[in-house]
Amino acid sequence: MSKRVGMEVSIAVAEAVGLANADVIAAYPITPQTHIVEHLSEMVADGDLDAEYVCVESEHSAMSAVVGSSAAGARSFTATASQGLALMHEILFIASSMRLPIVMTVANRALSGPLSIWNDHSDVMASRDCGWIQYFVENGQEAFDHVLIAFRVAEDPEVSLPAIVNLDGFILSHMIEPHMLLDHEEVARFIPPFVPRHRLDPDNPVTMGDFAMPDFYTEVKKGQETALRNARATIDKGWQEFADLTGRKYQAVETYKTEGAEVLMLSMGALGETASVAVDRMQEQGLPVGLVKLRLWRPFPSEDLLKALGGAKKIVVMDRAISFGAATNPVAAEVASLLYDTEPRPCIFNNVVGLGGRDVRVKDFEAIVKKAMQGHSYPGPVGDYELIGVRE
Repeated sequence: MSKRVGMEVSIAVAEAVGLANADVIAAYPITPQTHIVEHLSEMVADGDLDAEYVCVESEHSAMSAVVGSSAAGARSFTATASQGLALMHEILFIASSMRLPIVMTVANRALSGPLSIWNDHSDVMASRDCGWIQYFVENGQEAFDHVLIAFRVAEDPEVSLPAIVNLDGFILSHMIEPHMLLDHEEVARFIPPFVPRHRLDPDNPVTMGDFAMPDFYTEVKKGQETALRNARATIDKGWQEFADLTGRKYQAVETYKTEGAEVLMLSMGALGETASVAVDRMQEQGLPVGLVKLRLWRPFPSEDLLKALGGAKKIVVMDRAISFGAATNPVAAEVASLLYDTEPRPCIFNNVVGLGGRDVRVKDFEAIVKKAMQGHSYPGPVGDYELIGVRE
């Protein structure tokens, strides 16, 4: 039976991995995800989780280890952040191209340099095209739930792809919040036993991760892309099954007080809760402002977002990473591309907020929106962006 427990979000994530009965955990500690793998090590050492816990010498090795364990048919998990994800970068593409349903939590953290242990989304945005399913969560309950959802979806035979659950480092990972935890029986009803489509077996040899000549490589990539796009149906199915089990319903794009709004903010991750308060305050002032929250990053939910943004005159996109030297930044680029052919095309304002853990307060969201309401976007689908919080 579900029970309400106050605990650190990282511990709740580890508990979800334990409830999913992961078979192999490969771990290399890096702030701010360390508490996740530390708690999992305690669970294994205390006999609360029957799993192989592999202590590796780097994040590159952590991802390599779960690639091997998943290929052998074991339910596999790891976690990382920042430079750790960057060090894994080479192997991320191998995991997705081999169609291995690994689950990984990324406690999002700024990339060096300068060295920062604080939160932004630059780590995962540098890996956004790695072919993994990618979720962003807003609070601890969503983090706990989406670890379970990620296993359910990734291991579905119709999907068989790895998944990342992104949670903002420190802002979420180290916060103590109330969580509704499930029990093993409930999770067992939701996540069936892992039955791999193919597995490494000396008695039934298969080739995995092999070499491809130019005659075949393009077709393989086409199949991988089709699989990721087609995964959306199973993602929706997983969310619905989870809602049937718990009453907690998730979807790719969520809206907050958008009815009649002429200006919409767009956010991902934990800042959505602060932005919601800003919307409340601005609506109390009579301003037609609403909020759109993007939960599913890959596969990108184009139709959902078009529906959510439809009718708005201005879109204020909050990015938490910079695409250096590009026309705009990761989330704004997706939105601009999506809306380019719409009529009438809304003005898009891109703001980069919260880099390196810089606080983004309610009054900051209010100021950003009010400035957008007074101005016009630059020529083209999206133009120059504003880096919020820079001191002169």
